[in-house]
Amino acid sequence: MTRSIAEQSIQELGGEASVLARQRRDHAELDRPMNLYESGSETQDEQRRILKQIVQLTFSHAFAEEVVLWPALRRLAPDGQELTAQVEEEHQEINNLVAEMERMEPQDAGHDQLAGRAFALIRQDIRDEEDLLLPRLQEALDRARLRKLGSAWETVRRTAPTHPHPAVSRRPPGNAVAGVPLSALDRARDLLPVGTRAPNSRRLVLAGCAVLATWLVVTAVRRRH
Repeated sequence: MTRSIAEQSIQELGGEASVLARQRRDHAELDRPMNLYESGSETQDEQRRILKQIVQLTFSHAFAEEVVLWPALRRLAPDGQELTAQVEEEHQEINNLVAEMERMEPQDAGHDQLAGRAFALIRQDIRDEEDLLLPRLQEALDRARLRKLGSAWETVRRTAPTHPHPAVSRRPPGNAVAGVPLSALDRARDLLPVGTRAPNSRRLVLAGCAVLATWLVVTAVRRRH
């Protein structure tokens, strides 16, 4: 019988370097600031900082899943297409909710309601992954391949976009191509003081495409010389 990865030991998951252990650690790391934000015990500035941390963790984590893990699951599991479609819908809804939040101030009417809906979806997404999707990877891969997949996932996560981009595809190659410029823009934006208003998402995507086009041209020129 398939067991949730939430119920298994590190050894059962394939060791600390396994993608299953890495995912579970990331999920726990994400749950802590959500609980702190919902406690209402922090100042408004602290609430802004905590929300920024939640957003960064959520979207870098999800992007790496969509680029590395879910394509593997679709290849390996007969029901992989159905399972990943379900979680991609959750990711898209989280993208939409957080993008709407980023256009608001924390004190605006409806902001906390949006945050509550986004957190509920993130927690549902975590349950679906730990109970359904990740055990299917566990069934299909041995320990060595789980560690190799974990390394690939971690590499992408560390260089992934850190903010919502609802217009970007949830699947390769669209998300992988867009991720190069969007990650650079997001991480530059993360250096701004907490509370700085987010730029228009449409402009951000267009700027990202421009950066990507420039990078492709420069790469092509270098290859000729």
